[in-house]
Amino acid sequence: MPVIETDALTKRYSGGIGGSGTLAVDQISFRVERGQVFGFLGPNGCGKTTTIGMLLGIISPTGGSFRLFGGSGPAELHAARQRIGATLEYPNFYPYLNCRDNLHLVARVRGRGEDQVQETLGMVGLADRQKTKFKACSLGMKQRLALAATMLGDPELIILDEPANGLDPAGQREIREIIGELARRGKTIFLSSHLLHEVERTCTHVAIVESGRLVTLGGVDEITSQRIVVSVRAEGEPSALRDAAREFPDASGAEVDGDRVLVTLEHDDIAALNRFLFERGIYASHLARERQSLEEAFMDLTGAGEGFGAVH
Repeated sequence: MPVIETDALTKRYSGGIGGSGTLAVDQISFRVERGQVFGFLGPNGCGKTTTIGMLLGIISPTGGSFRLFGGSGPAELHAARQRIGATLEYPNFYPYLNCRDNLHLVARVRGRGEDQVQETLGMVGLADRQKTKFKACSLGMKQRLALAATMLGDPELIILDEPANGLDPAGQREIREIIGELARRGKTIFLSSHLLHEVERTCTHVAIVESGRLVTLGGVDEITSQRIVVSVRAEGEPSALRDAAREFPDASGAEVDGDRVLVTLEHDDIAALNRFLFERGIYASHLARERQSLEEAFMDLTGAGEGFGAVH
């Protein structure tokens, strides 16, 4: 049974030019299975937070449907949301209270005690900083405290909206390690992000969204292997190798990259490329398939410009 299942889920906000409104989420359908670390991936403004808002009952859909833990009726969804821990992009805590006291307030609402407060502070690396006032916390500490609040109550599904947004590489690594530990504990994680490099390192499955519509869906390895790119090195000028590779009937492109040439193939037949080059007097000293990054896959699928997903 899927933990999350959406069917043509849609949200249109009223108003806008001509009164037609703004279509924020356009008939999105996907499934999140138990135990997955599922990346909901796309640029800012593509409908990720709106989708999360509908799942959490904060925003009402205007079309389609969704199920949480198999339930879709009001009572079933209410019960299902008791099994969810969620944090939105901007953590909301009392600025003049320290980390521990802020977490105590959340624990009291959820009927949890001091032992779980200390456990979650330890999990996110804030045990030694628990007396720091929230207003004095770094952005990374605030994000980790938000994760701690999300984990209170031992939820089965954890929904995170841009948990690494605005963090430096060290802060992103800390969040990635916490998510990895939650996954090892058997949690299902639904992670919204525009940072492709972080999603690639963190998630097992992804849905790529652009302008409110689903572009592709699948395992990270499956999506990054859709384009076949072969790295080739040979003696002589790389430009001569590039020109020869472009004549290969199964090649859709070839570009020089330093001392090598990257050849894009329509089919996974590297041996045929090697034979083709050999017949033209080019002897490859290195010939191996290159793994496509998630950012490259995204640009192939959407035509997005370079730089999407960079650290901000």
